Amino acid sequence: MLENHLPTADLQAIDAEHHLHPFTDGDALNAKGARIIVKGEGVFVTDSEGHKIIDGMAGLWCINVGYGREELVDAASRQMRQLAFYNTFFQTSHVPALSLAKRLSELAPGNLNHVFFSGSGSDSNDTNIRMVRQYWALKGLPEKNIIIGRWNGYHGSTIGAGSVGGMKGIHAQGGLPIPNVAHIGQPDWWSEGDDMSPEEFGLARARELEAKILELGENRVAAFIAEPIQGAGGVIVPPDTYWPEIQRICDEYEILLIADEVICGFGRTGNWFGSQTVNIRPDLMTIAKGLTSGYVPMGASIVSDDVASVINSGGEFAHGYTYSGHPVAAAVALENLRILEEEGIIDRVRTTTAPYLKKKWESLSEHPMVGEARIAGMMASLALTPDKASRAKFASETGTVGYMCRERCFNNDLIMRHVGDRMIISPPLVISESEIDLLIDRAWQSIDETYNAVKSQGLWQAA
Repeated sequence: MLENHLPTADLQAIDAEHHLHPFTDGDALNAKGARIIVKGEGVFVTDSEGHKIIDGMAGLWCINVGYGREELVDAASRQMRQLAFYNTFFQTSHVPALSLAKRLSELAPGNLNHVFFSGSGSDSNDTNIRMVRQYWALKGLPEKNIIIGRWNGYHGSTIGAGSVGGMKGIHAQGGLPIPNVAHIGQPDWWSEGDDMSPEEFGLARARELEAKILELGENRVAAFIAEPIQGAGGVIVPPDTYWPEIQRICDEYEILLIADEVICGFGRTGNWFGSQTVNIRPDLMTIAKGLTSGYVPMGASIVSDDVASVINSGGEFAHGYTYSGHPVAAAVALENLRILEEEGIIDRVRTTTAPYLKKKWESLSEHPMVGEARIAGMMASLALTPDKASRAKFASETGTVGYMCRERCFNNDLIMRHVGDRMIISPPLVISESEIDLLIDRAWQSIDETYNAVKSQGLWQAA
């Protein structure tokens, strides 16, 4: 075990000298100094200064069973001693990979009975891009290769996954998006619904998919990819009218539906998968994060009988990763799934803790700076605004107020992320009612401090 044997300032200096962080302004962070996390237990992490922080983001949407689960450590150790690694190329398999594939097929809804393993959600979405294009090519329709995503959707940051995602900051770097990718609007009623009701807006945004298919040509569109509930985009919970209409359109125009379950899967919305929560029938599902509760990296695509049958019939599918179905990751995933099921964690989320969090979370909308408090299971967001009635944005650069609030959360020993001027949480699924109370207390304090700072700095102005 690596011990923290240096003062925080020395650790920060090493980090600044050698460590390139993801999605980070490197010079700004190096001047400030990274926060060094040294321990995790339950729903808390501890930093190098000894602060015990409630992790409202479950690491990065992934520590579903909480920190410090010895069962997962033991599962990895046992597997490393027996078979630390073998690949699944060259007509070979091993027990952890095939066992996990079988278990995931049992858990996944509908006819999703086949699993292609990867190392992350980004990798899995790259797999999906290649698989759906190969599917249509094998069916004699190679021109049916356009994948439609949503603006502000997030599916990873590799070249393929970053392209089908709709984050313009990602597209601005590295020559993205790749060809044959298109996007439609996101179902964010709070920010973009204007004077429509949520129900009207949900239908309107869903029908943008139909319009885009007709614009591009049904013979050109291969698939639509979306998260059941947008995570990194700001926990955007779509209106109830949205997903039924999307499913109708995909069925009518014979478009494959890819549900990105990297965040929503494994209990986050109160069911095993977000697709069950929003009642859709995907042809492919992307999974990662909660699959292993983040203890080791692993991802996968869960694929329908139809798609798998076509892919298998077409000769060699020239795609894969060295660590596809890594035996140690698979062993940890199997143990993680056992814990989720046998401890009744997902059932408890659905019946007890998520309803409790919903009541407490929605009470934050009483604050004068909170315009909307949305929640689905154990993922939630707050829209910060200077004018609730008009759902106004702040006049300051987007994210200014959100960042101020995030910093105050950290100062109050709460990890709550900001996306623009939205605050979001996604706590470990094992969080208790008393820990929810603590989270809400710290959130209220942080929002209140931000409100006072916004007022004092002259930022309480609508755009």
